[in-house]
Amino acid sequence: MRALALVCSLNASPADSSSHHLAEQVMAEFARHDVRGEIVRVADHDVRPGVAVDLGDGDAWPALREKVLAADILLIATPIWLGHPSSVCQRVLERLNAESSETDDEGRPLVSGKVATVAVVGNEDGAHKVSSDVFQGLNDIGFSLAGGAVTYWVGEAMHGTDYLDLDATPDAVASTTRALAANAVHLARLLGEHPYPAS
Repeated sequence: MRALALVCSLNASPADSSSHHLAEQVMAEFARHDVRGEIVRVADHDVRPGVAVDLGDGDAWPALREKVLAADILLIATPIWLGHPSSVCQRVLERLNAESSETDDEGRPLVSGKVATVAVVGNEDGAHKVSSDVFQGLNDIGFSLAGGAVTYWVGEAMHGTDYLDLDATPDAVASTTRALAANAVHLARLLGEHPYPAS
């Protein structure tokens, strides 16, 4: 079983990223369930704006899309900016929107049976709003959501501490991340054995 994390930080590598840090923690929890995969920082790639599978002329999305289609579990990790997912996250959702018209031979979306999860970081409240925005888009496209499919950390309003700068992961974040991984892997295995019916 494979997982793919798309980190939607505004910063390309090698810049520090709290979203990337939380994605690493989620992937470590997946590994405890024998799920392997990779982390991709989207800002490192030339993903063009649009809602098509391939926009040509050096568009990096088709290669990332292949990774999405090869994964059983997708993690979208995003910071909160002005109460919303990052612009990079929005672009990923827009590009994934093309999957709405891509189906298998039985009429199911190509992402049917894949499980989506979300990780959110920020320095103010808004994690529930951001995760609901991302969840709705992913579910519309055809991804399934396990119970507790989000982990997040937000500090108090108007402070400057990043998740990456914490001395230790808060217990509540660690236990939520563990539950996300366990539930997502469980659902992905069930869907692998019992696919959704044809549309």
